[in-house]
Amino acid sequence: MLSRIWPSVILHARSPYPSLASTLIARRTVIIPGPIEVTDEVLYANAHPSVSHMSADFAAVFGESIRMTRDVVRTTTAQPFLISGSGTLGWDQESATMALETYGAQVDQLRAEFGGTVDVAQVEQALRSKKYKIVTITHVDTSTGVLSDPRLVAEAVKRLSPDTLVVLDAVCAVASEDIQMDGWGIDVVITASQKGLGAPRASAAMKVFETRSKPVTAFYASWKRWLPIMKAYESGSAAYFATPPVNLIRAYHESLSQINKASPTLDERLRMHRETSARIKVAATELGLRQLATLPEIAANGMTALWCPDGVKSSELVPAFLQRGVVVAGGLGTRKGTHFRPRPYPPPHCPHMGITAINSERGDVDRIIDVLREVISEATSRR
Repeated sequence: MLSRIWPSVILHARSPYPSLASTLIARRTVIIPGPIEVTDEVLYANAHPSVSHMSADFAAVFGESIRMTRDVVRTTTAQPFLISGSGTLGWDQESATMALETYGAQVDQLRAEFGGTVDVAQVEQALRSKKYKIVTITHVDTSTGVLSDPRLVAEAVKRLSPDTLVVLDAVCAVASEDIQMDGWGIDVVITASQKGLGAPRASAAMKVFETRSKPVTAFYASWKRWLPIMKAYESGSAAYFATPPVNLIRAYHESLSQINKASPTLDERLRMHRETSARIKVAATELGLRQLATLPEIAANGMTALWCPDGVKSSELVPAFLQRGVVVAGGLGTRKGTHFRPRPYPPPHCPHMGITAINSERGDVDRIIDVLREVISEATSRR
């Protein structure tokens, strides 16, 4: 399910498209949860002259985008939904289809310690205690940079409660973390294109949707209305329910083409993300900074979340980064002000991924590490 198609409007200084570059503000390295940095080619695709969403040439672009979306999450059977809206729309579609708390469902939450993950034994215990319609998993937690293992959870669900659907919130994970939708038995993947890509699995989840006894209590978010549209575009013809964002679909298509059809391959991209992540985390450790993730093996490869130095608030650090041309995000939730999240940002994907992770010639990672050292050194010297 593609919940958002929202490429950034930040252009690299070495753009081959000077007419576009001249209209934009001075480049800053954006390392926030989204919007993210995009390649010049993606930005240029977004500037394509307007065409009808019912035209044959746009139908071809839309249809191929649907097919390429499957490749990124390693599935051959999933039904992608490419729908414009915020990332939250993805969850609203799932809620309307399978029902969560907002739609009257009774929900049990298994919470991890801050910076940790839920033990799969807790999941197994819950599955043995009652029958669940769905189990939802957060692949990468944006606030803490913690990486869960959906493979283990999905295996437990399929073993102990095979009729239960597995829904993966991969908004901050697709294309930076390995996702094997078919291989792991994930039924639905939700994401947003300013961070990643998404596709609901066709088999079990669609079967639940098709056999539900009550009508979907949503209009725009209903799969009933969008499924014929997706099938029409993939077959090469156009259909209408609500007007799609034509140029943003073209930008999304260009990003997918770079991931699926160009070098490096998807496996190589994932390796590069791991290497980029390690570089930034090592540099942070050398500065005496601690990650929010409590163990190295549960630290996300697509982002890095760090505790601020003792006596220093994120409200002091964020402006210092900005003065040096790097945009970072501060802490979230009840611990706001005590941590910040440095994230190098690329094309429609997630924290330090995409072009930042795979194109060393840009120098983004070097720049981020250099600025991190300057800012932390300056902040700690004032204590």
